[in-house]
Amino acid sequence: MKPLITFDDIGIEFDGRALLSHIQIKIHEGEIVTLIGPNGSGKSTLIRILLGLQIPTSGEVVYHGKTRIGYMPQKLHIDPTLPLSVTDFLSLVRKVDKHQIPEVLAKVGIEKLAKKQVHFLSGGETQRVLLARALLNRPNLLVLDEPVQGVDVNGQVELYNLISSIRDELQCGVLMVSHDLHLVMAKTDTVVCINQHVCCSGTPQHVTGHPAYQALFGIPGAAESIAIYSHHHDHVHDENGEVLAADDIVPHKHGTSCQHS
Repeated sequence: MKPLITFDDIGIEFDGRALLSHIQIKIHEGEIVTLIGPNGSGKSTLIRILLGLQIPTSGEVVYHGKTRIGYMPQKLHIDPTLPLSVTDFLSLVRKVDKHQIPEVLAKVGIEKLAKKQVHFLSGGETQRVLLARALLNRPNLLVLDEPVQGVDVNGQVELYNLISSIRDELQCGVLMVSHDLHLVMAKTDTVVCINQHVCCSGTPQHVTGHPAYQALFGIPGAAESIAIYSHHHDHVHDENGEVLAADDIVPHKHGTSCQHS
């Protein structure tokens, strides 16, 4: 997989206090990376740096080739007295090709909502509209900030499945911020747990078993209460979640075998 972006030793300070320090993350084409951490851990700050809305004190975001970012914010803030259909809302995106609007609405399964007023949308419909907006202009990196905000459990499952399907179809990279540890683990390739710095990263199995993760989110029953990502590939991972070549595999020593489904 080709790399899209690298957070290269990112650090940021405010009033002498480190909000982020030595953040090193790489996102590849076709990879879903989920960023987790407690409130105040720096997740939103890192997203603002990626979007160019905040300048880091140290380090840089390295873009490998031409990266087109589609961003999905947590919430939609629109004056409820403003008459605005879904199509009108999507038309407000700068430099949008309006012929794309029916295409992205169909891709997220809401083509029948094209003429509906946005302030009459349900929580799940609103999130799909925001995802459709992120897909305009054909990005190769989706940045999704709490994409299931305000959606019931069944709707969350459907949205995570949709995001995974879009990744498979477009082979885009996905950086997803989430507090939803129970469901998100089933639909991600790599988890990065931060708390001002990277506490641990790797496959969901590796991260949920890591002492730093357990210190933040609890040890008793933590692994059992999470829908651990189960996959079926004829390869193994080392303890850091890296894929081992066949020649490197030593049974019962280097890593955990996995099979992706």
